[in-house]
Amino acid sequence: MDLLPDLPNDIALECLIRLPLDQFSIASSVCSNWKREIKHPAFLQRRKDSGLNRPVFALVQAVVTAITQPSGTINLSSTQFYRLALYDQEKGSWYDVPPIPELVDGLPMFCRVVGVGSELVVIGGCDPVTWRVMDCVFIYSFISGTWRRGADMPGDQRLFFGCSSDSKRFVVVAGGHNDEKNALRSALLYDAAGDDWITLPEMAVERDECKCVFYHGTFHVIGGYPTHAQGQFQRSAEVYDTATRQWGLEEDFLCADTCPQTCIAGGDGRLLYMCLDGGVVSRCDATWRHVARLPAEISNVAYLTAGQGKLLAVGNSRFGELHSRYELDPISDGKEKSWRKLDTPDEYRGHVQSVCCLEI
Repeated sequence: MDLLPDLPNDIALECLIRLPLDQFSIASSVCSNWKREIKHPAFLQRRKDSGLNRPVFALVQAVVTAITQPSGTINLSSTQFYRLALYDQEKGSWYDVPPIPELVDGLPMFCRVVGVGSELVVIGGCDPVTWRVMDCVFIYSFISGTWRRGADMPGDQRLFFGCSSDSKRFVVVAGGHNDEKNALRSALLYDAAGDDWITLPEMAVERDECKCVFYHGTFHVIGGYPTHAQGQFQRSAEVYDTATRQWGLEEDFLCADTCPQTCIAGGDGRLLYMCLDGGVVSRCDATWRHVARLPAEISNVAYLTAGQGKLLAVGNSRFGELHSRYELDPISDGKEKSWRKLDTPDEYRGHVQSVCCLEI
């Protein structure tokens, strides 16, 4: 049966792959033929081969509430309830992901979100009402527009762990601390396609509040601190070799003893970026160099992320303010990079706890 009346199927497919991301689930419900084509892995590959894939940023973001003061002025502030918001970089538009049906009070606090293929994976965190640590996994499909429950994260309770994806199939969860506030050396690999968890060999050192990135084709677990040195961040990183199933330790991986939460891999996976001393620096061939100063409005950076050669910085200038967002343009002729402030609706300026970028 033809995908579109009176059109060859290859031409019809060229029309379908040009659908906006937020229309995939609607188009899938039109008819069984469209659903079959859109759900097939070849659909997204064809979209990518045609240069139509676009970066979309997913943010675990606090709901913003308006409080009317006795004077009549209205103050906006972040609540402790979080939801997933999406920023479409190409359109410059913002919209919500449908809430997880099982979580009526919003996303778990301190959960992690990563992109795997055309899906978002939300892992761990704690209940926003009871503060109970959770090991749940929820997966959102942009194709179907629905959530499903994944296999629970195994092992001891884990919070403030590092988490990263290869963007295709696998997610690594590493470090963090358990229910007794002891930093962890343990690590897990989640196969999103098979919905299966694999226990990895332990890392060389404990790493609470570490950062995990997929960099140079391997999983790096960066920084963090051991139990006996609470808050004293380390410079080292550990790299997981999928061939030998072993970790390798790299001393002095970072250029300073600092929190690694702003560390991210660039869009091509060959550069590492992070915020340091009021600016952005990048790492290439084990050398760190200055990239740009941060805008004064986001001197307190909550998150940094990257997509299609651009950086997105999220933060504020002082505690309690709503977050602003700036985009960093590519380097041109060796000149300092320039920031562009994004026009963000107030409802999408809540505090951000986790960010990832998908290219779909």
